[in-house]
Amino acid sequence: MPRGAASVAPAVAAERQAADRAAGPRVRVRVVKRGLDHPWDLTFLPGGGMLYTQRDRLSIRHRSPSGRDRVVRFREGRMWHSGEAGLMSILATRSFEKSRNFYTCHANAADRPSGHDVRVVLWRLASDARRASRVRTIVAGLPTVSGRHSGCRLRYGPEGALYIGTGDAARTGVSQNLASGGGKVLRVRPGTGKPWPGNPFLGAGKAMKRRVYTYGHRNVQGLAVRPGSGMWAVEQGTYRDDEVNRLRAGGNYGWQAGPGYDESRPMTDFSLPGRQIGARWASGNPTIATSGATFLRGKRWGVWQGALAVGVLKDSQIRILAFDEAGRFVRAWTPAKLNTGYRMRSPVQGPDGNLYITTDNGGGSDRILKVVPRG
Repeated sequence: MPRGAASVAPAVAAERQAADRAAGPRVRVRVVKRGLDHPWDLTFLPGGGMLYTQRDRLSIRHRSPSGRDRVVRFREGRMWHSGEAGLMSILATRSFEKSRNFYTCHANAADRPSGHDVRVVLWRLASDARRASRVRTIVAGLPTVSGRHSGCRLRYGPEGALYIGTGDAARTGVSQNLASGGGKVLRVRPGTGKPWPGNPFLGAGKAMKRRVYTYGHRNVQGLAVRPGSGMWAVEQGTYRDDEVNRLRAGGNYGWQAGPGYDESRPMTDFSLPGRQIGARWASGNPTIATSGATFLRGKRWGVWQGALAVGVLKDSQIRILAFDEAGRFVRAWTPAKLNTGYRMRSPVQGPDGNLYITTDNGGGSDRILKVVPRG
């Protein structure tokens, strides 16, 4: 085992050479909404409606249970998009039914590019869903420069904390710097953004460091809760090794670019000081550009029940990854019906048990898809 390793390297070659072909469930795929432009994330509301974002258009839309779809108007004058940055993740609060509050994670412009940041903002949706008003910014100062590697995924953890997955802004040193919010998974109190009690660096002097749950990430694109084993993260690799990681409080996942943002370093560099945690699954060479993810729930998913559904951008597919009870990678599926030619950004399981997916081709060609398992 390499020096500093906290776990063994993931199984990669077996999947590449001969993926497990055990039959998955039959699925039906239909289009929920067309004509979108980089829809980054979606969140379901009590009663069956949804909110979703469009990254470059800097827009939020509301879709009612009856299918009525319209723009939610809001004011945030310095919201900014460039490259991979823009209006990204969205998440309804658990108190939405009473408060009508939701979060977004978006890029924010300053007078100089070096002052741009990514931030998490709390909003309140009007009763008619036509507009939203800003309540407060709960986390600011997450790094971005050109827009590359801007994260930013929001999900609740099993204990009720708000988790924020971030990117390293394509800057050397950010991921290993605990005073920076980049290249991290942060864990905060919902509504306030204050550090969650029990965070691993609560005694630190820097406010951002007290929010850090894990570090040493390159560009966290997905967060998902696996019942019984806590939070998992999906991040994009360099030219190789997209990763699925099981998160442990205080864990270092080993990304550190070389001088001048040299990306020839391994995604998990076991030669770094201290202990690093290896991935539970890695794509190998070349990268497939993994994105959002969710663990599938419900008997209708058959052998996919409990597996991780991962959006794949470069290879335009949904990859289904199964892990055993100990969190070891077991098998993978690449369903033909979920290999549609669209870059798959964010799979989210709805309250009806079906899987909803945003695509990411751009140019007004994007869709929200609904995947219904048929047993």
